[in-house]
Amino acid sequence: MQLNRRLILASKSPRRIGLLKQIGLNAEIIPSSVEEQFEAATSPAENAARLALLKAQDVGVSIDEGIVIGADTIVALDGRMLGKPVDEADACRMLELLSGRTHAVYTGLTLIDRPSNRVVTEVEATHVTFRQLPQEEIRAYVASGSPLDKAGAYGIQDDYGAVFVTRIEGCFYNVMGFPLAKFYTMLRQFQSQLTTQ
Repeated sequence: MQLNRRLILASKSPRRIGLLKQIGLNAEIIPSSVEEQFEAATSPAENAARLALLKAQDVGVSIDEGIVIGADTIVALDGRMLGKPVDEADACRMLELLSGRTHAVYTGLTLIDRPSNRVVTEVEATHVTFRQLPQEEIRAYVASGSPLDKAGAYGIQDDYGAVFVTRIEGCFYNVMGFPLAKFYTMLRQFQSQLTTQ
């Protein structure tokens, strides 16, 4: 895709940076300072959309020209939202909850153009099923430190995280925190709308 504007990612997530590079896009990295706090009265999908928008807006105010990407991923089990674990005990608790169950992964994506302030936000949902996880596997995975910066305390791209999952319904890359197909089609449409203004 040929870009006619700067692309700014409001995240320092190495997974999101890597996935953008995978499709040939080199975004500038300006992490958002927005705290990932959930609103219990709204759904996981609405929370993901709201946080993605807030992150893009937070970075967008300092950008004169370009397209800012905001993204937020939430894992939900029976409507209960799981963000990043606060410590190892919290990571173990989350993995125990997910063990042998099917959960949903929601990623909100926001694009904001500067200086026009045109904005679009969408949400991708994927359902993921875990096999029953033995306690020793949970403890070994958490001890590696890998789950501590990931929503739901796992990464499907990790050594251990990859062998927890028995079934995925939906976008694989969404489970990594950045649904590539949705993002690509959003960006193409967004950019075409900007050129016809």
